[in-house]
Amino acid sequence: MTTQVTTQPTTPATTAGPVRYVWAAARIAIGWVFLWAFLDKLFGWGLATPAAKAWTNGASPTAGFLKGTADHTLGGLFTTLAGQPWVDWLFMTGLAAIGTALILGIGMRIAATTAGLLLLMMWAAELPLTTNPFMDEHIVYAIVLIGLALTGAGTTLGLGTQWAATPLVRRFPILK
Repeated sequence: MTTQVTTQPTTPATTAGPVRYVWAAARIAIGWVFLWAFLDKLFGWGLATPAAKAWTNGASPTAGFLKGTADHTLGGLFTTLAGQPWVDWLFMTGLAAIGTALILGIGMRIAATTAGLLLLMMWAAELPLTTNPFMDEHIVYAIVLIGLALTGAGTTLGLGTQWAATPLVRRFPILK
């Protein structure tokens, strides 16, 4: 007599139990990093951005960082972008949208992709790195963002499940 073994599908360990709360905490934390960068550059609350350099006071949110890359490998490219209104608007809109999406757990695929691209551009602007041959926090954040998107981290402590059920997202799953 042969015994038939039936296996039950299991939830991957990366999205089950307490691990999903770790991914949710990482999602919210990185979302706050982006949203805070937007708010501080917008209002100049004096932590990273002094009030005189706030966007609301007419300063460019991209000029300081990008002009500081002049002596770097790709400095010529990035310094030409510094302070241009379209770059400022794109950068600030990106920070606000990415931060909000990550905190709420919606649009995780697009938020993680655009955040990863923004981080890779910031990493490239600083090449060569002074403290490590190639690795810095921009790359680490980009890797974590990939994990957030792949594990569906928006469904725990977020609105990802409700977002995925909307007719728009059901029609265009890329918006998950």
